[in-house]
Amino acid sequence: MTSEVLIAGGGVGGLVLARRLALAGRSVRVFERADRVGGQVAPIRVAGVDLDAAAESFATRGGVVAALLAELGMADDIVTPSPAPAWLHRSDGTAVPLPSTGILGIPGDPAARDVARVIGRRAALRARLDLLLPAEVGQDAATLGALVRARMGAGVVDGLVGPVVRGVHSRDADDVPVESAVPGLRARVLAHGSLAAAVASLRAAAPAGSQVAGIRGGMHRLPHALAADAVAAGARIETGRVVEDITADGLTVDGVRARGHVVRAMPDPTREQAGRVLTLVTLVVDAPALDRAPRGTGILVAPDAPGVTARALTHLTAKWSWIADALPGRHAVRLSYDGEPADAATTAARDLGVLLGAPVVEIEDAVAITWRRAEKDEAPGMPVVGETAGGTGLAAVVGHAEGVARTLLEASSKSPDAPGRERMEP
Repeated sequence: MTSEVLIAGGGVGGLVLARRLALAGRSVRVFERADRVGGQVAPIRVAGVDLDAAAESFATRGGVVAALLAELGMADDIVTPSPAPAWLHRSDGTAVPLPSTGILGIPGDPAARDVARVIGRRAALRARLDLLLPAEVGQDAATLGALVRARMGAGVVDGLVGPVVRGVHSRDADDVPVESAVPGLRARVLAHGSLAAAVASLRAAAPAGSQVAGIRGGMHRLPHALAADAVAAGARIETGRVVEDITADGLTVDGVRARGHVVRAMPDPTREQAGRVLTLVTLVVDAPALDRAPRGTGILVAPDAPGVTARALTHLTAKWSWIADALPGRHAVRLSYDGEPADAATTAARDLGVLLGAPVVEIEDAVAITWRRAEKDEAPGMPVVGETAGGTGLAAVVGHAEGVARTLLEASSKSPDAPGRERMEP
């Protein structure tokens, strides 16, 4: 890797890579189509306060995001959410707190009363068989749903894992690879003898309240800090630049060809983009009945729950103290939808009343934003970073981009040639 590194896309994955390479002395250029960096890690202005348009937290597993924030001088801005539990709105229209010992709905203690309360006694008894099955059962499962079903039964998948994964990953549990959902889970099942024991060991390593964290002021601060650090190290970041064609040795930007070592940090521009369409609706409301956070930090919704089209709700002012401080006397909530609901603000207000069991007195502001989440893809012979390669969530995206950076730098260190810079060609 002796030529200039050309990164197509200025999302978090591309920025992490650009920063790491620039700090190591590489010549780097980033081309971003939008007029800002960060992709879906972006701010929205609601009731005069900047909140997150998409990701409002990161998984703490592996410590990769926290380590990056520390490098960026933002360690003191890391905040943890309220320890109040999330709830589940079930298919019969009732709501219950999620079990306290689980990960993505997988119970760490199938015998716990709160597990039986959610899925019923019969399904809970089936789940306990996990403790008696050979550790090898389910090792050939490709997806999280298949693994849980093999070890704990369909009741756990349908009643717990399915709604939680749908709310967190916007996908069915049977469509999410095991390693993408919970890295290392299969190996822990073999090591500990059961799925429940594997989950319990993961919870012990990341106690309740520390599985996710955020940034005071919003996760949207991260891409701006990454970009500033990358530029300070010598990287060039160009926004408003349309990448039209990508090959391993160059790309075409606004009709002009650039030559160099290419990394794709965006969906392939030569292909018609598929993927999931998601809409997030953020409301700021005057609703005194929400003062006691009747559904904890939020609520996940079973797919067949009556009278509700949202798949999840986050009570932002109950979850994050910095948001509550910014909106005294008011409540911020965010509802997520598959696709684009008609009259999003009205739909969200209606669902809010159903899910939290409290009437909305007044909607002060409402902002709806729709995102397309690209499906996983590959580019043979070309490094790819971002969600399409690293998986869902900032921890996955950051960790994967850091790994790609290490690989590229190791390859560069073995080259006998000094780094060079190639210019744009007309």
